[in-house]
Amino acid sequence: MTVHQPRRHSSAPRAWLVAITLIAGFVAGCGGDEATAPPVDLSPAAEAGRSIATEAGCNACHGGQGEGGVGPAWAGLAGSEVTLADGSTVVADAAYLARAITEPDADFVEGYSLRMPANDLSPADVDAIVAYIEELP
Repeated sequence: MTVHQPRRHSSAPRAWLVAITLIAGFVAGCGGDEATAPPVDLSPAAEAGRSIATEAGCNACHGGQGEGGVGPAWAGLAGSEVTLADGSTVVADAAYLARAITEPDADFVEGYSLRMPANDLSPADVDAIVAYIEELP
C-alpha cells in the first residue's frame, strides 16, 4: 500500500514572484522603452533632443513622454512658472532649462528632493534637449 505524503509548498517561489513583480512595476514606472515614443510630431532638433534624452537616461526620471515621475515633468514646462524649493519662482525659458540640465544642483524644484545626476552632455546636446522640452505639449 502506497502512502501519499502531503505536498509541502515552499514560500521561495512565491517570494521570487513577488520580487519580480515589484521590480517590473518599478521599471515600468521609471520610463521603460515602451514609453519613449514622441507624443507629437517634432521638429528635427526636438526629435534629436528626444533621442539624446532617451540615450542619456533622462526618461528614467522625467518620463518617456515628459510626463514626469521622480523628476519634474517636461510636458508643458517650457514657458511656465516653476516654484523652486526655496519658495522663489522662475519662468522655464530656454536659459533656465539649459541651466537646469548643465547645473543640476543650481536650483531644486519644489516637491522634488532627488538630485539630478551630473552629466557630460555637449552644448549641442543640451540645446537639442531644450528644443524637445519646448515642443512638448
